[in-house]
Amino acid sequence: MISPPAAAKRPVVLEKHGDKRTDNYFWMRDDARNNPEAIAWLEAENRYADAVLAGQQPLKQTLLDELISRIPQQDSSVPVVRRGWRYQSRYAEGQEYPCYFRQPAEAAEAGEWQLLLDGNARAAGAAYYGLGSLTVSPDNQLMAVAEDRLSRRIYSIRIRCLVSGEWRDDCLENVSPDVAWSADSQTLWYVVKDEQTLLPWQVWRHRIGTPQSADVRVYEEQDDTFYVGLYTTTSERYVGIALNSSTTSEVRLLDSEAPEAAPICFLPRQTDREYDLDHYDGRFWLRDNRDGKNFGLYTQSTPGDGDRQCVIAPHDERVLEAFQLFRDWLVVEERSRGLTELRQIHHRSGEARTLPMDDAAWTAWLGHNPHPDTALLRYGYASMTTPDTVYELNLDSGERRVLKQRAVAGFDRNNYVSERLWIPMRDGVEVPVSLVWRRDRYQPGSNPLLMYGYGAYGMSMDPGFSASRLSLLDRGFVWALTHLRGGGEMGQAWYDDGRLMHKMNTFTDFIDLTEALLARGYGDPANTFAEGRSAGGLLMGAVLNMRPDLWRGVLAGVPFVDVLTTMQDPSIPLTTGEYDEWGNPEDPDAYHYIAQYSPYDNVRPRHYPPMLVTTGLHDSQVQYWEPAKWVARLREIKTDRNVLLLRTDMEVGHGGKSGRFAGQEEIAEEYAFLIGLADGSLSPLAP
Repeated sequence: MISPPAAAKRPVVLEKHGDKRTDNYFWMRDDARNNPEAIAWLEAENRYADAVLAGQQPLKQTLLDELISRIPQQDSSVPVVRRGWRYQSRYAEGQEYPCYFRQPAEAAEAGEWQLLLDGNARAAGAAYYGLGSLTVSPDNQLMAVAEDRLSRRIYSIRIRCLVSGEWRDDCLENVSPDVAWSADSQTLWYVVKDEQTLLPWQVWRHRIGTPQSADVRVYEEQDDTFYVGLYTTTSERYVGIALNSSTTSEVRLLDSEAPEAAPICFLPRQTDREYDLDHYDGRFWLRDNRDGKNFGLYTQSTPGDGDRQCVIAPHDERVLEAFQLFRDWLVVEERSRGLTELRQIHHRSGEARTLPMDDAAWTAWLGHNPHPDTALLRYGYASMTTPDTVYELNLDSGERRVLKQRAVAGFDRNNYVSERLWIPMRDGVEVPVSLVWRRDRYQPGSNPLLMYGYGAYGMSMDPGFSASRLSLLDRGFVWALTHLRGGGEMGQAWYDDGRLMHKMNTFTDFIDLTEALLARGYGDPANTFAEGRSAGGLLMGAVLNMRPDLWRGVLAGVPFVDVLTTMQDPSIPLTTGEYDEWGNPEDPDAYHYIAQYSPYDNVRPRHYPPMLVTTGLHDSQVQYWEPAKWVARLREIKTDRNVLLLRTDMEVGHGGKSGRFAGQEEIAEEYAFLIGLADGSLSPLAP
């Protein structure tokens, strides 16, 4: 007999706006990640999970073998030409990380390539390795590399001379991965993070060959609800300092040809006004929501709101999400009824064509197109039954060719079916859901059904391809991707209808979609599962408190479940930047609204289904103690004997393990948990 570890209870009373909460597990918070008692409890939970899942090890290994078998041992990206050089990344057999190469563009691709960076060598000895960016200087002689070895999204930037191959002494610490070069290749700009909150908040200028202590601060963001980023415009004349909150943006321009000049504000921020800015052919191009929530596209020759000309007016039903500029053509990425579309528009004639899409539900995206002086467009395409595909389209002739499609061993798209449904919610709003299943395993009303949800930050959950998901589909699962309010599938209004004082819509949408799919025979009511990560983990916690009876089992990955406490603490990373998402609890109305759904605060004496909760000790997005406290509180209060497991990776953070093979182990364990519950090989009851 094995028993779950018992967490010590040390009541802390939290009081706000006349509301008193008792938190028995507040002590689990440890910003330094070295509290012996907290670490011991997490390790005990891991041992308990090992014991409960011991019988699933053969299935987990089978799944892991399947997942890895679908990853090509040798793989390479489609080469990209930039500033006279051809670039490519490659995976060697058995290697976790890619190597990066280049060769002169005039050389034949079969010729000799120069190794720029070996990710495997750089990762040697590190439990985690993340390459944030690799940026070559305009003169092609220097390379800036941003790397994270802790999994907290805190990067170091190093400089390598591509002529000699030597690493320079330059080392920039505690930074974001964003890097931008000056035109003369002697200066670069970077973004520093606040050491406590990890917010990117300052832009600094670094002169190659000097210490970081000699660098010059060129911008500091005073509003801690904004994030700071960097990018280079298409013309390469300007470096943009991108300042963004959840609903408001501003761009300040640095002159790449005059690196010591102060940044110029293009358009001062206005509440709820968002814009993206590019520069090409002597004009500024803006994607702006001033005239409509779904964004329009405009040009002007100078900063400010003066000489603006409308290129694409905002549309009531179509959302303008992105654009790319070419010599003769403008290509826009738009979203209509939740699905992405690509449209090309001729600058002079106005001729417009929408690119063909080949499935009932799909996702398409603009690729890496560094040279505007061309008629060739690269873009990506995928669906739930089509692996990721890179196309090259001749914008003049319309000729399209496949440059690469992801290789998936043993996959035949004809074996699988995908559908997209629009289902009315309890308030009458229709919400879409995308489904996929294996054709020969489908029996109406009898299949295990896995519902996946997110619904936050205006992020769209697009119906793309997953090789790992095939292991569930091949065992009879129907997989449903929910497009909940709070996401961005139908534009800003869709996002607004699922955030702040409308957040409950996200949770009721997920419940209503599940019930509707079961009523239509897409799954077995006795074998229905739910999964969500991060803000989707919050979704899991909320719907479990509202309708725990719906689920046979739940996967909650790095779940944001202690919302009320976290949002009251601006010292916790990311808190202040999320006031526009969840609300600021200093406002009594926001406090009491969050209190309605905060998963940790709404655990009640009732039956909860079997659950596997995962987290990473070094998570900077959702601190490890949130899921840890939640599991402890569930164990204390729930009235069932159903399995409840907490799996903590003691070496990584929010995104899990790095490396293309290592990351499959967590997926294999989660799938084994679901399959075991579905086929009865894993008892739903704790030992």
